[in-house]
Amino acid sequence: MEIGTYTEQEAMQYIRENDVRFIKLFFSDAYGTIKSISIQPSELERAFASGISFDASAVKGFFGVTKSDLFIVPDPSTLSVLPWRPQSGRVVRFFCSVRYADGSPFEGDTRRILSDFVEDARKKGYEFNIGTECEFYLFLCDSKGGATLEPFDDAGYCDLAPRDKGENVRREICITLEQMGVHPESSHHETGPGQNEVDFRYSDVLNAADNLQTFKIVVKTIAAKNGLFACFLPKPLKDKPGNGLHINISLMKDGRNLFAGGEMSGEAQSFIAGILRRAREISAFVNPIPNSYERLGEFEAPRYVSWSCQNRSQLIRIPASAGDGARIEYRAPDPGANPYTVIYLLLSAGLEGIERGEKLPPAVDLDLFRASKDEVSSLDVLPSSVGEALEIALSSDFIKRVFPGVLLDFFSSTRGDIRDPELGAL
Repeated sequence: MEIGTYTEQEAMQYIRENDVRFIKLFFSDAYGTIKSISIQPSELERAFASGISFDASAVKGFFGVTKSDLFIVPDPSTLSVLPWRPQSGRVVRFFCSVRYADGSPFEGDTRRILSDFVEDARKKGYEFNIGTECEFYLFLCDSKGGATLEPFDDAGYCDLAPRDKGENVRREICITLEQMGVHPESSHHETGPGQNEVDFRYSDVLNAADNLQTFKIVVKTIAAKNGLFACFLPKPLKDKPGNGLHINISLMKDGRNLFAGGEMSGEAQSFIAGILRRAREISAFVNPIPNSYERLGEFEAPRYVSWSCQNRSQLIRIPASAGDGARIEYRAPDPGANPYTVIYLLLSAGLEGIERGEKLPPAVDLDLFRASKDEVSSLDVLPSSVGEALEIALSSDFIKRVFPGVLLDFFSSTRGDIRDPELGAL
């Protein structure tokens, strides 16, 4: 049985026949931080039928103490063994939906929101492929095992061992991911000292977001196993490149990639135009913490709302590719973002662009990191702080229309007063 194809009965059969002793149920808070409840195999049938309760008041973006009972229900198709745990008495995990006691969906469940959107888009004739590129730093630990900001090596972009000391760690990360049914496309040392990148082959929307969540857990686990500290903060080191999370999107209609071919179709152009139109309004969720805004505008991280082909100084670039690989790349997000929310908002803005027949502005074929003030004077600029980004989001009719009220109320209550997570806690 391939990973990703299990039904409830098949999942329970797998657990009975493969010495599984422990089950971890994953769900995400409003920021995309993975939360987990562990159950014994004897409880799995009940989990599928009615869910496992938890204290929602203790989860960021969910309810207060006056309405605190919610339930998580495992998605059987996401069954995967955790390879780093003992093979005798195995541990598996499921991603879960969040529901009320009566079984109705919780409005703030970002994974469900993305899944529902994909179904609605499919009814309109549109499907998507998503590929992600995620960067992270490897830092040394001190004598007590605590995190430091001393890079694991001083290698640069695509350097080799022995200068690249992260080669074996990346190898172990990629092998572990493959054992879990997640397929990396490539990996390499990035530009910063101790900085690494793993890129993923495109997949369907929900799997792409789930895989990114799995990736973060695997990276942190394998790094710790090797006595290292994995950091996903957007800008952990001053004057060094930040960590980006580039989102690659292919738009499909009637089985045809609308970005393929010599010239983009009108729908493809409107899709890009829709994302550009809403870029400032979604920034609070694409770049959700104060540290995010220290990354933008340098070391190939975008600052302006613009697009071009192959140009890495743009917010949206169209990489050189052909056939099924034709896509756009959105370069603003960082690993602090909730992947379900980011992908949902990007696709929602793009489809709105198609529905409104948005016109794509001319490409900006400039190096925007070296362009003069006159050359960029007509371009919109991304917000410069999370506070500014939230103000823009909270006044956006688009955000109010597509974003669930329970989550919008939560982000509104923060008003930009969002504490940076502890280093590496993303």
